[in-house]
Amino acid sequence: MIVSASYRTDIPAFYAEWFLRRLDAGFALVRNPYSAQMYRVDLRPHRVSGFVFWTRNFGPLLEHLDRLRAFGRPFTVQFTVTNYPRSIEPAVIPAEKAIGQMHRLAREVHPLCPVWRYDPVLFTSLTPPEFHLANFAELAARLEGAADEAVISFAQIYAKSRRNLDAAARRHGFIWEDPPPEAKLSLASQLAAIARRHGMRLTVCSQPDYVAEGAGQARCVDARRLARISGEPIMAPLKGNRPGCACHESRDIGEYDTCPHGCLYCYAVRHRRVALQRYRAHDPESPSLLPLAEEPRPALPLLEK
Repeated sequence: MIVSASYRTDIPAFYAEWFLRRLDAGFALVRNPYSAQMYRVDLRPHRVSGFVFWTRNFGPLLEHLDRLRAFGRPFTVQFTVTNYPRSIEPAVIPAEKAIGQMHRLAREVHPLCPVWRYDPVLFTSLTPPEFHLANFAELAARLEGAADEAVISFAQIYAKSRRNLDAAARRHGFIWEDPPPEAKLSLASQLAAIARRHGMRLTVCSQPDYVAEGAGQARCVDARRLARISGEPIMAPLKGNRPGCACHESRDIGEYDTCPHGCLYCYAVRHRRVALQRYRAHDPESPSLLPLAEEPRPALPLLEK
């Protein structure tokens, strides 16, 4: 089983202590985001094939690489570095710091460990296509040698994203748009060419319509990459999380509405205020990321995942 930690929140940045305690305990309790039913994810080494971390700041776990290595399973880091203006990403670490962390992961863990995410590509008057071309090129140059893949997707404007973008646009005086598919495909083609110049392959996450010439379809949970890191085969079926997703099957141990970064386009947070409240209420000794509403009854054992 591959464990995803987590596309629902930033566990390395905000919940590293909890994650390490869960490894020691050998399990985590996770709430199904649709049914609210709790289930148990087995985190004992013989049940885990590898980990995929999703983050904008791996710093808290970088100080515990020895514990991650001692667990004896490979891991990759889907590392988002976009360098957008603070009015769009108010609380992420500076790009320079994130880039340094990625180089350290490539050096100290494995060259295939970090994967760069320039994700999502958001079109605003502050970040028009020419911004993305220049910004992506600068980041790719600084990340050369630290990543062999650059993952993009174009912002999907959910109702919560629209609300957050509209409020911030009024507050900061910018406008945003969702351009036509031709504009996205054109930009993807240009980004693919830039990535190639810096030793990377551009891939597109869950949006096959925008896989331009020279790009490929992203597999963010990638058993093949984990196997190359470990030197041993890892078997996992292809089982995407949404339409267009090409990932291998995994079990995610995160919770929605728990990431306090406050990025305007985030699909995993409805209100930053709620995420901050949940983060402050978090107990790193709890078996679940959020406090349990009630302890599971002995007569109704938790579902194994």
